[in-house]
Amino acid sequence: MKEGNVVIVAMPQANGSTKNRPTIILREMPPFQDVLVCGVSTQLHQELKDFDEIISITDGDFTASGLMGKSLIRLGFVTVVPQTQIYGVIGSISSVRHQRLLEKLSKYLVR
Repeated sequence: MKEGNVVIVAMPQANGSTKNRPTIILREMPPFQDVLVCGVSTQLHQELKDFDEIISITDGDFTASGLMGKSLIRLGFVTVVPQTQIYGVIGSISSVRHQRLLEKLSKYLVR
């Protein structure tokens, strides 16, 4: 697994349960190689403009992502998980998109 991969993870939900969902590996975290992931959703109405990002079927990296349809990459829906809790890799996003996501998140965190 590597940064930019789209992976399936049991993500915590607002009601305390977990749900297997696609996520994107943003960064490997030291020292145990846990990974920081952000959730991916088809609930496009939840988009936070200028923060989240939509990946559309016409985007150059959509097919490689392994996603089934137009989806919302939710930078506000992040968690750290051990690699042992990743159930599989379904695809990857482009390095350009990955870098843009990291820049958006870091810009938000340091403001």
